[in-house]
Amino acid sequence: MQKHPTHILIAGCGDLGCALAALLLNTGHKVSALRRSDSALPHGAQSLRGDVTQPATLQNLAALKPDILVYCASASAQTDDSYRAIYVDGLRNVLAELNNSHNLRHVFFVSSTRVYGQPSDELLNENCPAQAADFGGERLLQAEHLLKNLLCPGTALRLSGIYGPGRERMLKLARQPQSWPQKNTWSNRIHRDDAAAFIAFLIERVINMSAVNDCYIVTDNQPATQYEVLLWLAAQLAIDTNAVTVPPITGGKRLSNAKMRACGFELRYKNFKEGYGELLQDTGD
Repeated sequence: MQKHPTHILIAGCGDLGCALAALLLNTGHKVSALRRSDSALPHGAQSLRGDVTQPATLQNLAALKPDILVYCASASAQTDDSYRAIYVDGLRNVLAELNNSHNLRHVFFVSSTRVYGQPSDELLNENCPAQAADFGGERLLQAEHLLKNLLCPGTALRLSGIYGPGRERMLKLARQPQSWPQKNTWSNRIHRDDAAAFIAFLIERVINMSAVNDCYIVTDNQPATQYEVLLWLAAQLAIDTNAVTVPPITGGKRLSNAKMRACGFELRYKNFKEGYGELLQDTGD
């Protein structure tokens, strides 16, 4: 008897969602992508028009009977209203359509390490309490809490700063030493392709009935200060930094990906040098 492909619904299928969809399709899964626009999707993905903030546009979701939901919608603005609408109300609206489905086996919510707003010198992990310091962290935690009321397991994926093709803010900043920040804070990042690959990896664990935790910090192996990254990038770009004075390290946070690695996942880009090094080659810099 032929086994039916697992059906994954990706709600909010932007850059990260499309990278994930491509991986899932390549491994034989069925993918439906919910988004507001009708822009191109990876070949083979079923396109669904809908707005997570408008429940009336989501009424056909239950009929899809997805096995797994990946919610990775992104706020359109850095405002409390936008974060509440997309992360809290949007997730609630999608779950309201799907939560009674007997097919739904797992929900993944793409959150952010913004939930860790506390000042700390320690290496933070999932066992450390998330203490939001702004509206963004508070709304993301509020959304994560919705996973606790599901009829199936749910997992919050706390991604650090995503970079990769089309996400080149640090490369642009490296070219302008006069515009570098006055503070030298700790920072953490994850390449988009590694983030997508880890979500796909966890989906396979669900399919194979292997254990999946309710929360993961998704970041690479090496927290780095802003100036460590900028100075390295500037050196690769042959930018003169002789006039740069490196401020002392103040603020930010260092994050551990030990739980992510403990389940057997291997990063392709283990640190910023590997990831940005490839980006520089691809852009010809």
